[in-house]
Amino acid sequence: MVIQEIDKVKFRLRTPRDLTWIKKYGTVFSVIDATGSGCICFGVEDENDRYFIKVAGVDTVDAEISPEESVEILKNAAGLYQTLKHPSLAELIEHYPVSDYYAVVFRWAEGGCLFDYWNFEKYGRNPGLTSPAERFKGLPSERKLSAVECLFSFLETVAANQYVAVDFYDGSLIYDFETDKMTICDIDLFRKQPARNDMGEAYWGTKRLKAPEEYILGAVIDETTNVFTLGALIFDFFGKYTREEIERRYTENRFLPCDAENWTLDRDLYISVRKAVEPDRTKRYKTISDFRRAFIRQE
Repeated sequence: MVIQEIDKVKFRLRTPRDLTWIKKYGTVFSVIDATGSGCICFGVEDENDRYFIKVAGVDTVDAEISPEESVEILKNAAGLYQTLKHPSLAELIEHYPVSDYYAVVFRWAEGGCLFDYWNFEKYGRNPGLTSPAERFKGLPSERKLSAVECLFSFLETVAANQYVAVDFYDGSLIYDFETDKMTICDIDLFRKQPARNDMGEAYWGTKRLKAPEEYILGAVIDETTNVFTLGALIFDFFGKYTREEIERRYTENRFLPCDAENWTLDRDLYISVRKAVEPDRTKRYKTISDFRRAFIRQE
């Protein structure tokens, strides 16, 4: 491992890389280097604007794939941001190869990531710090419901373009607490329909939110899978869980909805979201739009 620095911002890589070309966008003010995707992400600002620059192929310390695979995934992802363009999706500015790397430049989205795993050690060292996830959890229900509406709308766009969301979770969400704007990012692994689970139990996604079919080799991955994903997210937004209950998701390889008494909205909404996370996919809503209509009727 090596430690490099640009504009006094330090980052870790497995081998030295020349990334100074990033400075053409301005001054680096932040970095995310703890990624399994093999990408490193920089926050950069000039006198007029701020940018989020994602660079693939640099072989991050936590990379779970090769630099070549990282480049291929990000290159394909750039097209997804154009195809699935939506008011809540991060705004793509440009993308291009740089030497052996691939760079995608976005307009900076203000706010906090709702699963900022790269900061977890910092929270552990400083118990007084409140994570964006904790802060979001404590918002009034009406503000969180407005954020949920953005997710319904975006996933309807995904379905309308015959794509399926893959590895879509709270780490894909940035919430601006000043403006109540939800920004969706990191859609790199979304797939064109028809799609199947080609990885078995290791299929992309967090065990906190994965649908049963996302553990089964050869299983269909479709809009009904995304119904489950969104239902699981909504449970996390409005349900109360103990640390032990969250851990069970990892040990048992299954999402567990909270009990009705630990649900912070009314019972009718609980019932509508509970249907979305049925383990038997034939008992779920078939489409995101079906789920949205049922959810709105109960609000």
